[in-house]
Amino acid sequence: MTHDHDHHSHEHHGHAHPHEHRPVDETTAAAAAADAQGVGDRDLSPSELSRRNLLRMAGVTGGTAALGMTGMTGVGAGSAAAAPSPVARPGRGGAAARFWLAGDHHIHTQHSSDGQYTVLDQTQHGAAYGLDWMVITDHGGPTHARLGVDLVNPDIVAAREKLAGTLIFQGLEWNIPAAEHGTVFVAPGDNEVAVLKQFENTYDGGVAPDPDEALAVAGIQWLGKQVDRRRVGDALFLANHPARNGIDSPHEIRAWRDADPRIAIGFEGAPGHQAAGLPAGYGPGSSRGFYGNAARPDSFAGYPPESYRTWGGFDWMTSTVGGLWDSLLAEGKPWSISANSDSHVNWSDTSRRPDGSSSEQFNADGRYGDPVYAGEINLSAGDFWPGFYSRTHVGAARRDYASVMAGMRAGRMWVDHGRLVEAVDVKVRARGRGGVREATLGGTLRPRRGERVQLAVTVVAQSLPNWAQFLPSLNRVDLVRGVVEADRGSSDQDRFLAPDTRVVKQWDTSGRTGTFTLRYDLGEADEAFYVRLRGTDGNRQQPGFLGADVDPAGPAIDVTGDADPWADLWFYTNPVWVAPVR
Repeated sequence: MTHDHDHHSHEHHGHAHPHEHRPVDETTAAAAAADAQGVGDRDLSPSELSRRNLLRMAGVTGGTAALGMTGMTGVGAGSAAAAPSPVARPGRGGAAARFWLAGDHHIHTQHSSDGQYTVLDQTQHGAAYGLDWMVITDHGGPTHARLGVDLVNPDIVAAREKLAGTLIFQGLEWNIPAAEHGTVFVAPGDNEVAVLKQFENTYDGGVAPDPDEALAVAGIQWLGKQVDRRRVGDALFLANHPARNGIDSPHEIRAWRDADPRIAIGFEGAPGHQAAGLPAGYGPGSSRGFYGNAARPDSFAGYPPESYRTWGGFDWMTSTVGGLWDSLLAEGKPWSISANSDSHVNWSDTSRRPDGSSSEQFNADGRYGDPVYAGEINLSAGDFWPGFYSRTHVGAARRDYASVMAGMRAGRMWVDHGRLVEAVDVKVRARGRGGVREATLGGTLRPRRGERVQLAVTVVAQSLPNWAQFLPSLNRVDLVRGVVEADRGSSDQDRFLAPDTRVVKQWDTSGRTGTFTLRYDLGEADEAFYVRLRGTDGNRQQPGFLGADVDPAGPAIDVTGDADPWADLWFYTNPVWVAPVR
C-alpha cells in the first residue's frame, strides 16, 4: 500500500488552481465582508473593523492597543480588558485552565481520497495514545462536498458514543482559495453538517469556480456569521503546513487573521507526516512533514530556499526566531501554533485498503471500503497515528467541546513531539500596590509602568517512556522575547521578520527530573512585549536562520533522507503578553 497523497504539488483532487498572490482589492473585500456579515460591525472592511476594535479597548492606548484583541485573555487580576461582545461570546466558559487536554486537529479517514482508516480506527488509536480531543478533517473538494461531509457524520457520532471520554469534532481540510490547506471545524450540534457543507460548497478552492484571495477572506467571515447567528456554537480555522509549498504569503496570512480573529487563530507550528523522516530501511527515507520542495511559479517570491524544509520538525515560519510567526506577534495580534499528525496512512501499520479500491470507486461512493489486514508491515508510510508523536495541549476550563475551542482561541496552547515533557506551565507576574497579578499562555499581563515583571516556567519532566520506548530527556529550555509595536506591520503586509525578537535566556536542564521551576527577571515594564518558550533534547542544533546573535542554538535544518524524528525532540509554547499601563 503506498501513500498516494500528492505532497509536492498543490492540487485539489485532480484539478490544479493557479495561486496568484494578488492582495485583496479594497472594494472587493468590503463587498465580501458586507455580504457575509450583514449590518453593524459586519459592514466594515477587515482593516476598519480592526481599527474599531482597537479603539474599543478600555484602558489601552498607543502601541499596546492591539493587545486587547481576541484570545488575549489573561488570568487573575491582571487579565486583559474585556473584548467587545462580538468577539467574546463564542469563548464563554473557558476563562481559566483547569485541565490541559492533549489533542490533534488534523486527521484523515476513508472519506479522504488519499486516506484509509475508519473514524473509529483513528479516534480509538488517538485515545489509546493519550489524546483527549481530535478533529476529523477529510479533504474538501467536489466528492467530499457532495457526499463525504454527510457520510462521515454518522461515523463521528458513533465514535463519540463508543469513546465517551474523548471529544471528537467534525471538520474538514479546507482548500484555502489561492493558498494551501487549512483545518476548519465547528462545535457539535444540529447544524454541524449543514454549516460545513455550505461552507465547503461556497468557499472551498477545489469546488468554487474562480477561487481567489478575497474568497478566502469571505469564507472566514462567513464562519463568524454562522456563530453570530447561533447556527453553530463555535467555529475555528488554522492554516496547515504553511511553508510546505511557499504559497501562503505573509499578506494572505494577515488577511485571514484580520478577517475575523475569533475564527482564524493560527497555523501549524509543526506539520504532520513526521514519520516521513525515518531513514530508509525502517522508514520512507524522505523529509519530515514531506517538506522536500522548492519554490514554484505560484510561491511567494520572498521566501528563501531554507523555508521549504522543516527545522527540528517545525515549520520554518515557527522555528525561525525573529521570523514570520514573530513578525505577527510583534504586531500585538494573537496568532497561535499547533502540532498534529496529518494522519492518512500510518507507518508500521498492517492494514490496507480493500480490493477494488480506486479513484473511480471513491468518487462514486464518497469513501473507500473499510481497511483489511495486509499481511505485511507498511514501512513506507509517512504518518504516525494521532497522539503517537505530536500533541497540542490546550488549557480548558472544563472537559467539553466549548472549553477546548475557547482555550484554543485564547492561545492557551503548547505543543510537543515524542512526549518530550509531561507538562509545562508558564506564568508572568507583576507585584505592585494591588498585589500579585499574573497571566499565562495566551494571556496579557498589564503591570503599571515601571513595575518589575517576573517569569516562572514550571516543567514536569517526562517520567514514562514514549511510544518509541525510550525516556526522553529535556536538556535545555530557551526564552524568546520580542518587542510589540502595534502599527509595525501596517505599511508592509508581506513583512516576515521581527528584528527586535531574540533568544534572551537558555537554561541547562540536563539531568533534571520531577517538577522544577525556571525563573527569570524580565525587568521593569516600560514597553509592550511578549515571551514564548521552547525546549529540546539537545541532540541536533545550530545557529538560527537569522544568525547566532538572534538564536545561538536553535533547531537544525532537517536533511532529506536523514531526519529521524525520534532523535530530535522539541516543545514550543504560545506567547504571554505584557502591556504596561500608566
